[in-house]
Amino acid sequence: MRCRRFNYYAPGSQSGAALVVAMLVFAICAALIVAMQREFILFYQRGANNLQAEQGYAYLRGAEELATLALVLDYDTDKQRDVPRDDLEEIWAQPPTPYALDEGGWLMGGLEDLQGRFNLNSLAGAGGRQDDGQAQGSERFTPAQAQFIRLLQTLEEPIVSQQEAIAITRSVGDWIDADSNTSPDGAEDDFYFSQTPPYRAANRPMSSVSELRAIANVTPEIYAVIAPMVTVWPQAAQPLNIHTAPAQLLRSINADDLLEPLSEADAQALVEQREESGFLDKAEFLAHPAFTDKPMDKMAELLGESSGYFLLSARVEIADRELQLYSVLQRQQRRVESLVRASGSL
Repeated sequence: MRCRRFNYYAPGSQSGAALVVAMLVFAICAALIVAMQREFILFYQRGANNLQAEQGYAYLRGAEELATLALVLDYDTDKQRDVPRDDLEEIWAQPPTPYALDEGGWLMGGLEDLQGRFNLNSLAGAGGRQDDGQAQGSERFTPAQAQFIRLLQTLEEPIVSQQEAIAITRSVGDWIDADSNTSPDGAEDDFYFSQTPPYRAANRPMSSVSELRAIANVTPEIYAVIAPMVTVWPQAAQPLNIHTAPAQLLRSINADDLLEPLSEADAQALVEQREESGFLDKAEFLAHPAFTDKPMDKMAELLGESSGYFLLSARVEIADRELQLYSVLQRQQRRVESLVRASGSL
């Protein structure tokens, strides 16, 4: 009788295989959950950051609207004056004060008169020429160029000599004029092509003060000091406001035939009188003893008493994140519009 052979499988081997499969499935699921969690956290954080940025920007635009209201109110107030003007006693010129926000954080902003700064776009053009074709002293420069040369010489650190100031002034003039002709001591494409990397002169009005960093003879140290005192707005240069210009700008106001800045003592005397009693008008300003017996006819044409361009600097803090907005505002009667905005985080 033939015996049949039977194969038997131990139950333990099947259980072990199932356990391995289960552990593998669990490991895959765990890896997927971790990956999904990481993506969710990134998505959530990205969404929260965008929400905070939008909320902060909304507050900053609100600060711009408040600045607009202040400028309109100032315009309405000025119409009641016998001699309308813009000075540092007006509502728009008050120091910025932080405002607490309901959800925490703060908002603050302040306005600065851009016509209380020197306008770099006024430096284009050539100075006068004598009959023999050779100009001497300040006659080589326009009144605006002579003023900028004086302003550069007021810097204390770094010290800028008169010759260095002339080279910088000529280089800025070449940068913004429409031609490619290099003026004496200036710089055009032939100079900028030799830089690394090479580039061209703009040959147009400057749209940002930061362009100074690309101009020949302007070192990083000079740029850092001069930047807060200059502007490029309006791009068609307007008079310097004598009621808002700081003391260092007042030192650049001197006789038509001089390239040396006004003395610190004279500039301080001008500021003190402005703070104590003010100047009724430009004629009273030019009658100050600092300008006695000085020819000021050409210089007087560069001076004014009112402003139409202002810089808003606003900052907001939300959820420990600080945002800022810079906005150039132009006021034309009761109409105020933003010409350019720049924003970012700190």
